[in-house]
Amino acid sequence: MGAEIDLADEEASNIFSAQRIRSRLAQGGYSIGAFRDTLAWGRDRLYSLFHEGMPADSLVHARSHLVDEVLRASWQKFLPDGAAGLALVAVGGYGRGELLPHSDIDILLLHKGGALEQHRSALEQMTAFGWDIGLEVGQSARTVEECVEEAGKDITIITNLLEARWLTGDEELFRAMQQALTPDTVWPVKDFFEAKKAEQAARHRKYDDTGYKLEPNVKESPGGLRDIHTIGWVAKRHFGAQTLAELRERGFLTKHECDELFAGQDFLWRVRFALHMLTGRHEDRLLFDHQIKVAELFGYEDDDKNRAVEQFMQLYYRTIKSLSCLNDMLLQLFEEAIVHPQ
Repeated sequence: MGAEIDLADEEASNIFSAQRIRSRLAQGGYSIGAFRDTLAWGRDRLYSLFHEGMPADSLVHARSHLVDEVLRASWQKFLPDGAAGLALVAVGGYGRGELLPHSDIDILLLHKGGALEQHRSALEQMTAFGWDIGLEVGQSARTVEECVEEAGKDITIITNLLEARWLTGDEELFRAMQQALTPDTVWPVKDFFEAKKAEQAARHRKYDDTGYKLEPNVKESPGGLRDIHTIGWVAKRHFGAQTLAELRERGFLTKHECDELFAGQDFLWRVRFALHMLTGRHEDRLLFDHQIKVAELFGYEDDDKNRAVEQFMQLYYRTIKSLSCLNDMLLQLFEEAIVHPQ
């Protein structure tokens, strides 16, 4: 994504800057009410920006910025003197900095020595506080050694940790985890690629190998967002790519193909954002009732030839067809580069 992502991050940080979030929380005395009100304000702000037509990449990064600052402020509230040997780490989609309104917020509490036991009471209070303010966080606690052991056994765990992002706490500990999870020590590139390819094939079979269901899943169906994630994961493991734009820089995509990939991702993000906003929950299925409402949000209107929902779904199916072709092409290119190098 290169400059596009840099712009999205800059726009996102302008919406929910650390200074703005901390100021709101301070005015409320860092109380439960202040945190709740800040999250509600952030949600309403994102919804308004969606209606104003802000690009979806800026919206998902902005949501991540908001959650980052709320978690850092919570850490400071319960661990004001710091905590050597503890680090708060975003993983999975949150680690990528991509959050929809009701996306899973997954964090890792990385620890060493006796730090976990030493601060257990404060950490338990912080976890309960998160629930009280309406921030449902999925949390795991591991040492670096446990991360390596668990990642080596489970492709899902190594994938989540591959996208890990330091939030606060002991940054050196976080760097130690990153160093311990390189392809030289766990999941060599070829093994990782073959596992992700098999994982995608199994997921596609679950949806009968077609994204053209009458009620498709925007994230998991063939041609959906998960196919884009798969490409990103392999690129990151293969040559350390931090953005999809590096696929073009490395010669895997032309400028036109890269633009096509970004446009498809932005469209699916926007559809998924609309689903979360309309339902008030984590919803990735384009059910019939949702299709009508999303079409309206996208500005479609009935005309003499096609109903609004039909126009919208035609665009959806064209988009996933394009993304499926790009996914197939890139996986083939990766296979040639990783499995059968010249």
